[in-house]
Amino acid sequence: MTALEMIASVKRLSGDWEYEAVSIGYPGAVLHNRPALEPHNLGRGWVDFDFEKALGRPVKMVNDAALQALGCYRSGSMLFLGLGTGLGTALVVDGMLAPMELGHLPYRKDRTYEDYVGARGLKRLGEKSGKSTSERWRSC
Repeated sequence: MTALEMIASVKRLSGDWEYEAVSIGYPGAVLHNRPALEPHNLGRGWVDFDFEKALGRPVKMVNDAALQALGCYRSGSMLFLGLGTGLGTALVVDGMLAPMELGHLPYRKDRTYEDYVGARGLKRLGEKSGKSTSERWRSC
């Protein structure tokens, strides 16, 4: 999915909803409220896309795992591991949020952690239960 495709879907699905601002959890590094790099698991065109212009509202963007971690956080220290198409990670300590990209660290020869625990790993290694990827996600 490209940024333009995502915006078109959001506009179609939100139709006549009333909202004043948009927050986006982006699957990659975010710097100054913008994607720092094109995502690993999506189409291209995210880095230079003008989200505020396309949506006609103020937009706040943060790493998707950081956004999920913040939503789950209560107090103290928490390491968030989000398993999906990749491995999203964030650390929250005493209310301070630190997005991390642990899934891209090297693991076993020339692969990364995401190559084992994300969608690429599931596709490459299969699943002992015999369920397809889509069946596995639907059961969550």
